[in-house]
Amino acid sequence: MKKILLLAIFFVGMAMNAQVDKIYKHNGEIVDGKVIKLEEYTIIFKYDGEDAENTISKYAVEKVVYGKSGRVEDVTEKITISGEADWEKVVILEDKGYIAGLKKDGEVRGKTGMINYHTGNTGDKKAEKKLKMEAAKMGCPFILQTADKSTVGASSNGLGGSQAIKKGIAYKY
Repeated sequence: MKKILLLAIFFVGMAMNAQVDKIYKHNGEIVDGKVIKLEEYTIIFKYDGEDAENTISKYAVEKVVYGKSGRVEDVTEKITISGEADWEKVVILEDKGYIAGLKKDGEVRGKTGMINYHTGNTGDKKAEKKLKMEAAKMGCPFILQTADKSTVGASSNGLGGSQAIKKGIAYKY
């Protein structure tokens, strides 16, 4: 009788565990819980045994394995940054919700020089490139942009050029 009861408890436990979704993060962590909704840039889920809803950025997640059906849903590919040469791979994020599950590394800044003759658009692109290069040097594939400022004309540097300044916080997996 005890063996039957133990077997029943074992199979019920296995069946309940099979209902748990698994969220595989790029940093190697596995989150057990229940996926509520996949949005454009985030995943809303509940930890196993909890009722509070949590949010994680899709950028932090490799895949989701649904416990009930066993279906695997690929979410994002991991971005690997080996150094400054990989600056073009760096992604600039504009919403704090998109960094949930990523780790803050440090502040980055990109700007055009005080004396330049770039138009507003090319100066902006040069500042963005410098911003991404700073993050790539740190090995960070993501930047949460915190400031984007452009000045034009004699008031900006006294020489009639323009200056673009971008600031952000670099993030890793």
